[in-house]
Amino acid sequence: MRLTPDTCRVIKESVQDVFGPTATVRVFGSRTDDEARGGDIDLLVECGEPVKDRLKKTLALTARLQIRLGDQRIDIIVADPQTKSQSVHEVARRTGVPL
Repeated sequence: MRLTPDTCRVIKESVQDVFGPTATVRVFGSRTDDEARGGDIDLLVECGEPVKDRLKKTLALTARLQIRLGDQRIDIIVADPQTKSQSVHEVARRTGVPL
């Protein structure tokens, strides 16, 4: 995976700060391919409880990560029990790396 241990720690801490201590996060997409170059950071955040103010929290997480990691493209998908499962969720769960 093309993320440093410190970057992984920052991501995990930030997700739990914004979405709560039981939220989990997976990195998926090009950053999981050691042979690839560049690319954004794709994250799947999963919560066991319904997320209130999903958009506000997603934007807060994006801002927090950009401040802590530097200006780079970060795509965040949030899934909770009320989320209708789509193919992107299945791909992220199957190929993503848990942090």
